[in-house]
Amino acid sequence: MRLLLMFLDGSKCYFAASILTSLVLTALDMVNPQLIRYTVDTVIGSEPSSLPGFANGLFEAMGGVEVLRERLWIIAALIIGVALLAAVFRYLQRLSNTKAAETLVETVRNLLFSHIQRLPFAWHMKHKTGEVIQRCTSDVDTVKNFLSEQLTSILSIVIRVTFSLIVMYSMNAKLAAAATITLPFILLYSSLFGRSIGRHFKECDENEGALSAIVQENLTGVRVVRAFGREKYERDRFRKQNDKYTSLVLRLSRLMSAFWGMGDFISGVQVLIILSMGVVSSVNGEMTPGEFIAFMTYNAMLSWPIRRLGRMISEMSKASISIGRLNDILSSPVERDRENAGTPDMRGDIVFDDVSFAYEGCPELLSHISFTAKAGETVGILGGTGSGKSTLMYLLDRLYELPEDGSGGRITIGGVDIRDIKASHIRKNIGIVLQEPYLFSRTIAENIGITRPSLEMEEIRAAARVACLDETVTGFAEGYETFVGERGVTLSGGQKQRTAIARMLTAKTPIMVFDDALSAVDAETDAAIRRELNTRLGDSTVFLISHRTSTLKSADVILVLDHGRIVERGSHEELMAIGNGIYRRIYEIQTSGSEESGAAKSGSEEEVSE
Repeated sequence: MRLLLMFLDGSKCYFAASILTSLVLTALDMVNPQLIRYTVDTVIGSEPSSLPGFANGLFEAMGGVEVLRERLWIIAALIIGVALLAAVFRYLQRLSNTKAAETLVETVRNLLFSHIQRLPFAWHMKHKTGEVIQRCTSDVDTVKNFLSEQLTSILSIVIRVTFSLIVMYSMNAKLAAAATITLPFILLYSSLFGRSIGRHFKECDENEGALSAIVQENLTGVRVVRAFGREKYERDRFRKQNDKYTSLVLRLSRLMSAFWGMGDFISGVQVLIILSMGVVSSVNGEMTPGEFIAFMTYNAMLSWPIRRLGRMISEMSKASISIGRLNDILSSPVERDRENAGTPDMRGDIVFDDVSFAYEGCPELLSHISFTAKAGETVGILGGTGSGKSTLMYLLDRLYELPEDGSGGRITIGGVDIRDIKASHIRKNIGIVLQEPYLFSRTIAENIGITRPSLEMEEIRAAARVACLDETVTGFAEGYETFVGERGVTLSGGQKQRTAIARMLTAKTPIMVFDDALSAVDAETDAAIRRELNTRLGDSTVFLISHRTSTLKSADVILVLDHGRIVERGSHEELMAIGNGIYRRIYEIQTSGSEESGAAKSGSEEEVSE
């Protein structure tokens, strides 16, 4: 209920209008059966009027029964007028209900998107994108349909049923009792079916999410699928999940068919009983023809709302599953700053003080890491895959949090613990270029200037020149207005990395992180970018993570990580002086590889000249 009230924020007035017009519509629907009854029994027949006093007074003002008997078109006009008025209110009810439903959807989507944006990075790593999208679309629609089609009509149904029963019992208690005897059975089987429907719907919903995840992964990873010839494998994987989902939907459909079939059968039996008993009562003189016609009309008005109540129970089972799945997202704790978190100057020394860290359910990745990056200094980080290089930067950017109890050490900037700094302030002042940068489906200019919407084109081009990208982009037919595909699929790996570097440079942050950001560019471009960066970085503190020692050799200090520990530290010259050090071995391997490559290239050129 708390969640529903939150969802209804902004659409309550529309739902109230929908309920109000629905009540008026219900009252209007009750009028015509009484007019028909009066016409058949009193105007055409000779029975005394059964209408309320104000209605009799109205007809007397028109000339009484004799005039109406000669001018039946007056009653026909009244019936048509009531029907037209009901049509107007039916239109208003649908209009207000639709506005309420769409406003509800808008509110829920805004709530979900806003909440997801503030969820920790770790949450996103544990949830598949396709499943989250499915919850934000299919489950939201289920909740909308329940609220707009079922819940809003409950008051109208209750009033309609109550009024119909009162009128029916006043007309013929025996027939009314026969009409209501099936109601407990309808509500009972609806309740029993509702539980089973909810369980099966949850299975369908979860498997639809799994199917959406497969589609999303394949669409975003289409190049990898094609490159490794895995089309058949992915088709079979999709078909298997699709078959499973289809079988679950068919099982749910069979259950729903049995539910509605049983409802139709019970309703049909009830109508047959009322029809038979009503005919007998009319023949025996216990009911007038007009009463019988009106009674059958009210019975029809009674049976459908009762079935709607039954359907509401089954739909409630679906909605409760969807609300639960949405609540899983909205109840997930968002990132929170400490109560007195501030926005200090970010140009101070960065200190990692005895930092240890492990991902949830995994062994310790970083163990007792301690070092200081002085303001304006360039720190190089070298290490094998899984040594914790990127994790260090994720912790610095507070994408992952150190334990609050201090057992994982602490990280300070300018002497201030980063947990005492607002996360938004940290991320605004730390620029990161990842090894696999993410580009949005926009133009190159928009991707570069996304950090500062007010950027002029000259500033964008200046950043691109530093990243050695300007010449490449100007060679494109549409230049900086070139539209890059999803995740930048139309650009090469090196072009994407250089675009990401330019994007980060436009932010002009005091702390810059290059997480293997030059791995996809050739050595010559790597050197050119580093030369440009050295002239552009100014007093920014820079972290260079790379597997290339040539990229790191100009750093003020280089850290060598091995199995989550710092095993070597110092400048290029100091590390080269270590006899059998890791850095020196890697440098010599890479250098000898480059020399052999150069020699091979020279030899092939000589052969060509000969």
